[in-house]
Amino acid sequence: MPDKSRPSGGASTSKSRSGAAITTAEGGTPADVVGGATPPRRSEGPRVRPKNGLDRYFEVSARRSTVTRELRGGLTTFFTMAYIVVLNPIILSGADINGTTLPFASVAAVTALVAGALTILMGVVGRYPFALATGLGINAIVAVYAATQLSWPEIMGLIVLEGLLITVLVLTGFRKAVFEAIPPQLKTAIAVGIGFFLTIIGLVDAGFIRRAQEGVVPISFGINGQLAGWPLLVFVFGLLLMSVLVVRKVKGALLIGIVATTILAIVVEAIADIGPTFTDNGINPHGWALQVPTLPDDVVSSPDLSVIGKFSLFGGFDRIGVIAALLIVFSIMIADFFDTVGTVTAVGAEGGLLDEDRNLPKSQSVLLVDSLAAAAGGAASVSSNTTYIESASGVADGARTGLASVATGALFLVAMFFSPLVQIVPSEAAAPALVIVGALMITQIRYLVWDDMALVIPAFLTIALMPFTYSITNGIGAGVITYVLLQSVTGGRRRVHPLMWLIATLFVVYFALEPLQQLL
Repeated sequence: MPDKSRPSGGASTSKSRSGAAITTAEGGTPADVVGGATPPRRSEGPRVRPKNGLDRYFEVSARRSTVTRELRGGLTTFFTMAYIVVLNPIILSGADINGTTLPFASVAAVTALVAGALTILMGVVGRYPFALATGLGINAIVAVYAATQLSWPEIMGLIVLEGLLITVLVLTGFRKAVFEAIPPQLKTAIAVGIGFFLTIIGLVDAGFIRRAQEGVVPISFGINGQLAGWPLLVFVFGLLLMSVLVVRKVKGALLIGIVATTILAIVVEAIADIGPTFTDNGINPHGWALQVPTLPDDVVSSPDLSVIGKFSLFGGFDRIGVIAALLIVFSIMIADFFDTVGTVTAVGAEGGLLDEDRNLPKSQSVLLVDSLAAAAGGAASVSSNTTYIESASGVADGARTGLASVATGALFLVAMFFSPLVQIVPSEAAAPALVIVGALMITQIRYLVWDDMALVIPAFLTIALMPFTYSITNGIGAGVITYVLLQSVTGGRRRVHPLMWLIATLFVVYFALEPLQQLL
């Protein structure tokens, strides 16, 4: 509610859910957002004397956090995204065009190593609570190219080139300029869309929604429309437990929920002997989706790092030609580039870390580490690494600084040696956290403009296409193209940042890539 005692023409200040200050201009409308609520303004709060050097470097007290809260948030993020250590080698387990396969154990160990090292680097250099690991979606694209056109070293070499190209764009300031050129309406829509995207990821990971049979609806509820099987009930238990803990504002709600649900899953598996979904005898629809929650025989394992450095920088150009190779680099670069834009915007919004223009302050170092991560993932033969949207789970649990990322990264490094323990946590125990974080993130929807269809349609397409196409990049692309188009036909051409025209053009090329490849 505005302060009725304020003088006419002044500004009112209130607090958002995250505690960030919201400043509203006269009439309740900022100059660049007509008819909508004002985006939250990042508040530095009162000046706080740092307790020690660690506090001063990471600005823990300045961001109204504590070391305990940061470590807890880092632990939550790790448990939410630790599945990638198992899932990445599964996705990259197929044979390449030469019939060569990557060793499963080595890919798992190196996935943990690269994720750990880069997440720590993000914490120390970027100083924000963002964690990095092999990008889902991109690794699937890499696997397809390996199976149909290139060898593993050749496709990984193209990943390295893509990462180096994005790094150049960061160093020239272009990537940051693009980040800041996106209008507030789309940035808010990105955060909301990722909230829905996280939700559908969690529901799919748990098997709560599944692909339906041919000729019926595209997706179905549970198994044949029923919550059949113990794993689904474990997921529901975790979802309800975390909901109660979050509503009751229990500290570490998501972490407590993950641990408690994992314990329940271990007990259920010990009694019912359910087993995995995919077995040697076929598919068990009532099984655990990924990891089977059993206590391992061995706790410590020696990591195999043999796949590091097995890439060919220009081998792909020799095999499929310069044009075809460049198109592959371009498609992966666009996905990498804008996935990070969406992730940083969404996680920053959840933590109240964005400024009044919905930009992340001092983002250059964050974007640099993320760009180097893409090249590092290719050089290590585990596919492009990128900033993870699951970082939002740690932020929702209180993380606000890079110290949380240091904790997450350290746990990934430990996971190299204790990978059997990491595999205890089933996706049914981690997935509820993604759904809860999705619920937290969609509250940003209140900052959208709703009385101007030229702004509503781009926002809607951004929000809808992220979960429905399972891609952050597709949602951003649809939003950017329609925003530029609709502003042009409604006389708002001058409000479109010049870079938005370039971004829209690149997205048109991105969406038309298949016809272009056939043409060329």
